[in-house]
Amino acid sequence: MGKLFDRTYQTIFYLASPFLPWREPEIVHSYLRLVKVINEKKCQKALIVIDQNLVNIGIHTSLVEALTTNNIGYVVFSDVTPNPTINQVEKALNIYKEEECDMLIGFGGGSPIDVAKAVGARVVRPKKSLEAMGGILKVGKKLPLLIAIPTTAGTGSEATLAAVITNSETKRKYAINDHALIPHYAVLLPELTYGLPPLLTATTGMDALTHAIEAYTNNGGTKFTNKKAINAVKLIMANIEKVYDNPEYTEGRLRMQIAAYDAGVAFTRNYVGYVHALSHPLSAYYGLAHGYVNALILPFMLKEYGKKIHKKLAKLARLSGVSEGVNDEEIANNFIKRIEDLNKKFGIKDIIPEIDVNDIPSLAKYANKEARPLYPTPKIYKTSELEAFYHRLKGDN
Repeated sequence: MGKLFDRTYQTIFYLASPFLPWREPEIVHSYLRLVKVINEKKCQKALIVIDQNLVNIGIHTSLVEALTTNNIGYVVFSDVTPNPTINQVEKALNIYKEEECDMLIGFGGGSPIDVAKAVGARVVRPKKSLEAMGGILKVGKKLPLLIAIPTTAGTGSEATLAAVITNSETKRKYAINDHALIPHYAVLLPELTYGLPPLLTATTGMDALTHAIEAYTNNGGTKFTNKKAINAVKLIMANIEKVYDNPEYTEGRLRMQIAAYDAGVAFTRNYVGYVHALSHPLSAYYGLAHGYVNALILPFMLKEYGKKIHKKLAKLARLSGVSEGVNDEEIANNFIKRIEDLNKKFGIKDIIPEIDVNDIPSLAKYANKEARPLYPTPKIYKTSELEAFYHRLKGDN
C-alpha cells in the first residue's frame, strides 16, 4: 500500500469520525460514589483485574472493603504481567464466567485495565478470538459495566477505546480498537499513585506526554482533541518533576492523573504515531516497559519529523513554558531538548542495547503494519526506513 492510499484512508476516517459513537468515561473521585454507581446499575459481582504486585501491597483493600460493606460480590484475578497475553485474558474470562460476574474492574496500570477490556470483548463476542478482534471496530457490542481505576498517571487506558494484548507465541501485540472498550467510569484517586517507584512515576508520566504530543502533532486533530492534548502537555511539564521529587504531592498527582486522562481522550480520537509503532514490537519481543521505551523514542522521533512539526511543537512549548528561541524551529528544538533533559533526570537512556539485529527486519515489519494506514502521522515511512531507525536506536550508528 502506498502513501496515497494511507492518506486517503485517514481522510475517510477523519470525515467519518464525527458520526462514530464517541463517549467519555464519567470521572469518579471516591469509592463511595463508585458503590452508588454499581448499585444504580444493579450489578452484583465484579471481576477485579489487578497485578500480583499490587495485591501484595494491598492497594486494593479500600476498594474491597467498600464493595463488601455494600454487599457487592467480587473475585480477584491477579495473573497479569506488564505486557499482558492472550492466555491471561482467557484465564480471566473463565473466572468471570465460573463466578457469574456481571461487571469488570480494571485496577492498576494499563495492563490490568487492558485485560479487563479484553475480557469484556470476549464476554460479548464469545465466538471471536482476540486476534480476530484486532484492528478497528470489530467488537461492536456493548460491554458489561466496565470500571477503570488507574494506579499510574500515564497509560490513559481509563479513557481509551484500545486494549493491547500480546500473543506470547508469535511475539506480536494486537491492538483491539472499538468504542465499546471505552470504560464507563474512571476512578481517579491520587493517593493510589503515592507508592509508585520514582522511575515508574517518571516513565508513566512520559508515556502520557507521548500520547498527548503524538495526538497533537498528527494530522487531523480537531479543536476538541487539540484542547485535550494541550492541557495534558501543560499539566505534565508543570508537574512531572514535582511528583517525581515529592511522591505524596497530592495536587500534583491529581494533575498528572487528569493529564493522563486528557491525553487518553485525545489519542483515542486522533491516534498515536511512530513512537508507539516502534515501541510495541520492542515490548513484545524483549519485555521492555512500554512507558520507558516510549520516553526514549519520543525525542528521537520528534527530531525525525523535523520541520513537519516545528510549528505545532513550538506552540506546545510556548503554552508549557518552554519558549526559548527566536523562531518556531529553535523553540521546537528546545522543547525536544527539554524532553531529553527530563529523560536524563529520570535515568532513561537514549539507546536500546537489548535490540537483536537479527530481529530488526521483523520489528520493522510489525511497526509498519501497526502505523499504516491508520495513524495520521506527519510523515509516512517505509519498512526499510524503520529498520534504519531500529539500528540507530540500538546505537549502531
